[in-house]
Amino acid sequence: MAKSIHSMIRVLDEDRSVAFYKDAFGLAVADRLDFETFTLVYMRNAESEFELELTINKGRAEPYNLGDGYGHFAVSVSDLDSEHARLSALGFTIGKIVEFKGDGGAVARFFFVTDPDGYKIEVLQRHGRFK
Repeated sequence: MAKSIHSMIRVLDEDRSVAFYKDAFGLAVADRLDFETFTLVYMRNAESEFELELTINKGRAEPYNLGDGYGHFAVSVSDLDSEHARLSALGFTIGKIVEFKGDGGAVARFFFVTDPDGYKIEVLQRHGRFK
């Protein structure tokens, strides 16, 4: 059986991205691998062993074109309203809280926050399948 271990995104500015993911989601650098033409930074927190891999290609100055293929990275939180207020107070670009309902009631409550490179991160209330 396969085990999910990380997801990778390309970022322009290592310090700016590390600070964002630390402040927004409490992720810390778990490992940093520096190569001649690129650097890999693995970030995680105590909530999960799953890591976000930041790839920094050395010498790149222009922003990445995210295109129409990227979906989103998702995290779950115990108090969505508090996280929405906290991220807003930090000055991050965030969307409104959305609630999806089905026949059996609430399916999901969430909002999106945008990282410094334009990636969307879905922040979900822990509930049902989103633990």
